[in-house]
Amino acid sequence: MMLNRLNHIAIVVPDLNKAVENYKNAFNVNISKKIDLPKHGVSTVFIEMSNANIELLEPLGQNSPIKNFLIKNPIGGMHHLCYEVENINDSVKILLKKSYTILGEGIPREGAHGKPVIFMHPKEFNGTLIELEEA
Repeated sequence: MMLNRLNHIAIVVPDLNKAVENYKNAFNVNISKKIDLPKHGVSTVFIEMSNANIELLEPLGQNSPIKNFLIKNPIGGMHHLCYEVENINDSVKILLKKSYTILGEGIPREGAHGKPVIFMHPKEFNGTLIELEEA
């Protein structure tokens, strides 16, 4: 089996500071420090939970890939699911051999946790963008 566990659910928000305050006020949760990821075009925080995390994302810069998501969904919404895999390069080889579409030319890049990640096209997963992160 390729998938180990759900790492996080990512939610795009129009205002990261307001979203953080909302989660703190409503649920009294631990939230990581804000991380700016210019290569990904996002700023992010993680709501830390025992079984998986929730990632809150807001656009960073004019070329942010999530900017169009907010145009279509002005209040934000669920963006992707992230699953952990044992070896990202082996996973890429297997998925490409099975003719799945991996975004970004199938080349893993460093994600928010400093680990290699890839994204798989939502058209092949019932409209859900899938991120795979090396465990």
